[in-house]
Amino acid sequence: MAGSSDLSSTVCPVPREQRPLEQYKELQASWFFVWPHNGDRGLATPLLRAWLIVLPLTMLVASGSVPLRHNLPRLVVAGAVAGLVVPLLLLVRQWLGWTNLQRRLIATSVEYEESGWYDGQVWEKPVEWRQQDLLVATHEVKPVLWRLQQAMAIIAALMLVGASLCQAL
Repeated sequence: MAGSSDLSSTVCPVPREQRPLEQYKELQASWFFVWPHNGDRGLATPLLRAWLIVLPLTMLVASGSVPLRHNLPRLVVAGAVAGLVVPLLLLVRQWLGWTNLQRRLIATSVEYEESGWYDGQVWEKPVEWRQQDLLVATHEVKPVLWRLQQAMAIIAALMLVGASLCQAL
């Protein structure tokens, strides 16, 4: 606990909401960004729901194609593959947010703004802050990024298999 008193006694000019650890807490508290933090099941369930919600719309759009309208298996596969775009976009947005956080956590300095975009400052993190930030980046954020990358790879593979299956039908 001696380390935590050292961290709280350090004078930090960075506004609290712009500190990397505070941003980590914000992402954890967010209903959207917490999905990959809750494990594979916490990520799969909302993505599956998003896909199921958009599926009727993609089927409707795919049915507008005359060749697909006369080939039901191809229509279903095309609609299902098109529906995977929304979960993929959700994953990309999450990956961008978590990647930005990791970049800030592993950096030796913190870029911040006091009152607006025009007065950006840089503050060098003390060693204790760097150590704590590196621990969070390594043990909390890195597994989240790994889950997101795996999920994006699975969706991309499903899209490729579906597209090739659609061509074969």
